[in-house]
Amino acid sequence: MFKDFKPVLGILLRFVIIYLVLLFGYQFYLNSGKDSGLDPFSGLIANQVSYLQNFIGYPTQLYNDAENGQVWFYVKKQYVTRMVEGCNAVSVMILFVSFVFAFYKGTKTFLFILAGLVLLYIMNLLRIAGLNIVMADYKEYGKSFHDYIFPAVIYGSVVLLWMIWIKFFALKHENS
Repeated sequence: MFKDFKPVLGILLRFVIIYLVLLFGYQFYLNSGKDSGLDPFSGLIANQVSYLQNFIGYPTQLYNDAENGQVWFYVKKQYVTRMVEGCNAVSVMILFVSFVFAFYKGTKTFLFILAGLVLLYIMNLLRIAGLNIVMADYKEYGKSFHDYIFPAVIYGSVVLLWMIWIKFFALKHENS
């Protein structure tokens, strides 16, 4: 009976090990600079969102609230949102990478992960900028967009990438 489940258990074990290694690595990264405000990766994202918003006509300034580990977005003469570490989508990216590596298929695994991470990074920048724009112009919809619509977009993107990985790469030879 165990023999029948061996492939599934192998995939599950690979997923759990990779997920935990990446999660602990990320936690180590966060702990190494926890007293210096928002982590550098989240700060980079905040700066890129600010640049994007300025580029599309939403004058934006950042206020670094290092004491509280956050950056505030000042858009259209009002503080509209704040960025904390959880906004950087790293936890979503770790989940994505772990799942794809669980179905490892050689070099194409690394290429797919790289392309997927770039896409998720861009989606997250657009998500944060979109939320800032909603909060600046349509504040009454802010909670719905923050709690439901934008999480659905980012998690939906991950699920879509997983489906593409499984259908066109991981199980391609097995379905032929």
